[in-house]
Amino acid sequence: MRADTEFPVIRRPMTTPRSGFSPGVLTVTPHVPSIVALVEAVQTLNAVDAFRPRFTTENWRIMAAYLIRQTLRSGDALIRQGEPGRTAFLVESGTLLVHSGRPGGGAAPIALLRAGAVVGEPALFGEMTRMAQVDAISPCVVWALGRLRLDELHAGHPGLAYELLRAVGAVMTKRMQAMLAHGTPML
Repeated sequence: MRADTEFPVIRRPMTTPRSGFSPGVLTVTPHVPSIVALVEAVQTLNAVDAFRPRFTTENWRIMAAYLIRQTLRSGDALIRQGEPGRTAFLVESGTLLVHSGRPGGGAAPIALLRAGAVVGEPALFGEMTRMAQVDAISPCVVWALGRLRLDELHAGHPGLAYELLRAVGAVMTKRMQAMLAHGTPML
């Protein structure tokens, strides 16, 4: 995908299951933030634990409707350790520091995540508290996918939801293997 690729207006039926409302049409218009930079970041990240979904351009267009773009300033917390988590994030730009609090204070660094990485992915698989803190160490743009939006994606595009979860599961596996092999966090 090229940087100058623009996504045209997409019209797709959208309903809320068992809501009683008739199907509507969701129109993604040009004023909606472009996902092109995120796609390029994901495709070019060179890391062992890179997020590698087998998405087509059309799959990414569909995904854009389920993601929420957020900006962070340097020093902002994206994820707070110990809080409930129901959202995963894809990093479009910037750098995030993943660290874990230690008893008695201080922080143990776990990883630096760059553009194209996924973070907070365990939240897509179960109800749990966040295992680490994630802070922006530079200005960042992230795209959020919450559990409710994942459920909607699954209802409308089950194959796409499956591929997303397969790719996220592969990231989690790589990260666990690195932790076990080295006995230290990936940093």
